[in-house]
Amino acid sequence: MGTENAFAELGLAPDATEREVKAAWRRLASQWHPDRNDSAGAVAKMQRINQAFEEIRRAGFGAPATADVDTPGAPDTNTPDGFDADQATAASHAAGAQRQRRTLHRKVRMTLEEAAVGCIKVLRGKFTDICATCAGAGHQVLGGNCAGCGGSGAIPKRSFFGWPAGVAECEACLGGGIARQPCAACRGVGKMAPRGYKMNVRIPHGVRDGDLLHVDGRRVRADGPPADVEIRVEVSEHAFFKLDDDGTIRCEMPVDGFAWIANRQVKVPTVTGFQALQLSRDRLSYRLKGQGFPVQRRGTRGDHLVTLVPIFPEQLSTDQQILLDQLLATSSGAGGEALDDRLRTWNRNLRAWERSL
Repeated sequence: MGTENAFAELGLAPDATEREVKAAWRRLASQWHPDRNDSAGAVAKMQRINQAFEEIRRAGFGAPATADVDTPGAPDTNTPDGFDADQATAASHAAGAQRQRRTLHRKVRMTLEEAAVGCIKVLRGKFTDICATCAGAGHQVLGGNCAGCGGSGAIPKRSFFGWPAGVAECEACLGGGIARQPCAACRGVGKMAPRGYKMNVRIPHGVRDGDLLHVDGRRVRADGPPADVEIRVEVSEHAFFKLDDDGTIRCEMPVDGFAWIANRQVKVPTVTGFQALQLSRDRLSYRLKGQGFPVQRRGTRGDHLVTLVPIFPEQLSTDQQILLDQLLATSSGAGGEALDDRLRTWNRNLRAWERSL
């Protein structure tokens, strides 16, 4: 906000005196102070009034000081209700904090199974509250002019030889010119000592890695943080499941080769537990309908796609070799002719090809 706009905000001409600026501020503060005015725009208006006053004060006010301005060391003249700039600023900040809740950002890591079916996660940590006594300002207003600078907000500087060397901001009032003291509740830091919190968060089913979840602070229990909570979901990489965008979960599953040949039943892992699967030696891929990941949290779920990898022993035991020889013997009919049509056709074509050489 420029100086010209600041004067306009207070309804003053650019050549207004310091006394006129302070009088205009007190009049507007009395009208728009959040403790007196509960309209929706009161907080924003009070903040603009304070900003305008600070801008004019930093610029040295408008017209040169005259005899009727407050003399250094004289008590400041407040309204009958005792408003001053620091009090109004703190009040407007406090009211704004009530309307604009703080947001706590957390990350929650979970397994793919937890993300698929939903879960409850416990969040623990420490939270620092803004001091309610001073609304985070770190100080309390005593009223009247600062004793250190006489209300000017500046302290004259001297050179090594004692000559005037400009001015410096008053450390006692931080340039405000108003007498103040460190807030006793927070010891002048503007915030309270960190306190621990604990809250249970229900994670809905179907969340994906990178999703953002919002918890309304008004629903948090008393031992939770007094703030809204934004949670970023982190889903851990799974040991053998791969998730597609359409909710399909893929799994490559080793299976005993002899069990596959024998059409046995095996247990297939899914995000909700084991599912029985009847093997067929003419298939290596199986689709379990509706056993995958929830799609867009609508309740419908994708499929679970299983690809079998038959595993046979690299070396056969003596008993296994005998059993295989017996199995091979039963696979041929009279005269050693293969029983399967595909093998018989192949063998006939192979013999015909051999004779043609």
